[in-house]
Amino acid sequence: MGRCRYQLQRDRRFLPRPLVRRPGRCGTGHGCARTTGRERGVMIMWQSYVNGLLVALGLIMAIGAQNAFVLAQSLRREHHLPVAALCVTCDALLVMAGVFGLATLLAQSPLLLSIARWGGAAFLFWYGSLALRRACSKQSLKQGEKQAVRSLRAVLLSALAVTLLNPHVYLDTVLLIGSLGAQQSVPGAYVVGAASASLLWFFTLAFGAAWLAPWLARPSTWRILDLLVAVMMFTVAVQLIVMG
Repeated sequence: MGRCRYQLQRDRRFLPRPLVRRPGRCGTGHGCARTTGRERGVMIMWQSYVNGLLVALGLIMAIGAQNAFVLAQSLRREHHLPVAALCVTCDALLVMAGVFGLATLLAQSPLLLSIARWGGAAFLFWYGSLALRRACSKQSLKQGEKQAVRSLRAVLLSALAVTLLNPHVYLDTVLLIGSLGAQQSVPGAYVVGAASASLLWFFTLAFGAAWLAPWLARPSTWRILDLLVAVMMFTVAVQLIVMG
């Protein structure tokens, strides 16, 4: 016995409707949003930036001659902000040079590393001896007393020497950070990330140490600081010699 059209339409309303997949923006039918080329580029750039930031922070935060120099200048409040800016600039330029080719040149020229090694060791021994002499004398650095204040030019030259005459800078900043940056999808973003790490660390160190200086304004504290600086400089110098 046949059914009328009205009965068929009424029964059809109670049947389960078939699942219809509407094509999404990606055209696969999964309803996912298509990632545009611009979005992919931003993601890749951001990943390179974060890689540079994390790698550089891990190396810069290690105790070394450069950090000891910035710390000492900040506690003295002696041109500590220009020193921090100079260290950031040098690190950014060295990372850029390493990413864009200098790392390969240094790896193929042991003579340059040898010259930098012995020159850096000699300078660090000299600078450490000055700090040791201050620590052992009664004229150790103190707040509130008259002391010889070096000019900005002299302080910046010392900061340049501590930075550029230390082969560890070339091994870490140029060879290691630079070679890793050369393999990134966006090397420029990697360089910016490494420079951001240097900016964050050195200015945090400079402002933090300068802020703590009034609480550390005791002769014994300054003698201990000079002694630690001397030990650090001598340790790095010996490591440079043994490295050869």
